[in-house]
Amino acid sequence: MMFSKSYDFIQGDSPLLVSMPHSGLQLTPQVANTLVPEALALPDTDWHIPKLYDFLGSMNVSVLQANYSRYVIDLNRPKDDKPLYSGKTTGLFPHISFNEKPLFVQGAPVDKAYQQACIEQIWWPYHQQLTQELARIKQKFGYAILFDAHSVKAQVPMFFQGTLPDFNLGTNDGASCASKLLHAAQKSLLNSAYSQVSNGRFKGGHITRSHGQPIHQIHAFQLELSQATYMHDKDIYSLDSHKCAEVIPQLKKLIEALLACNPTHQ
Repeated sequence: MMFSKSYDFIQGDSPLLVSMPHSGLQLTPQVANTLVPEALALPDTDWHIPKLYDFLGSMNVSVLQANYSRYVIDLNRPKDDKPLYSGKTTGLFPHISFNEKPLFVQGAPVDKAYQQACIEQIWWPYHQQLTQELARIKQKFGYAILFDAHSVKAQVPMFFQGTLPDFNLGTNDGASCASKLLHAAQKSLLNSAYSQVSNGRFKGGHITRSHGQPIHQIHAFQLELSQATYMHDKDIYSLDSHKCAEVIPQLKKLIEALLACNPTHQ
């Protein structure tokens, strides 16, 4: 069983690596042929993340971008599929959407050999590239920073009540990232039009938790950006150019703050 390339990678020359594990849109035939019609639109995608961070190239930042949809395999879940949160969540091979409806037609078979192939040929290569690039960055700069870029709808009752803040920073309650870096990110958002929270509902998924090792000078945190900050309210899945003109400079300011912060300095 063979798959196409599971990710795209651009190597930069800075202490920062940006990961985009949920922006992929590609499906395998096994998934495409068994998804319910509503799920074929891939509603739970981290929409337009590569476009929002298009400025990273000019900043010489390394970028790792998934090609496959999270409906094929979720790169931000552990391969043993152990739950990351005590509340409701989706797994390594999601079977329900964020609106708690089935993703697949009734009676669709579960092929364990296919799932193992997905782990070996999609999940593992992504995480191996993360590990290799973080090690290369650390060797060159003495430390490495992993920024896991995500987005989600402002209202997802399955995950949280009410409306999500605009910028949701997660460092696994401080275990995956030096506080100095988190403070730099928080400071970059002060005096902006956007609300923020740290380690709220989104504390960072498997990528943040497994790759962030501050004691070894590898720092990781997740940004879960509310899609209300850059997408149309009613024109589903489309960018709002006016919102983008405001939020993209703020994202760039956040990235600049991280690049300017050396966690090894006291």
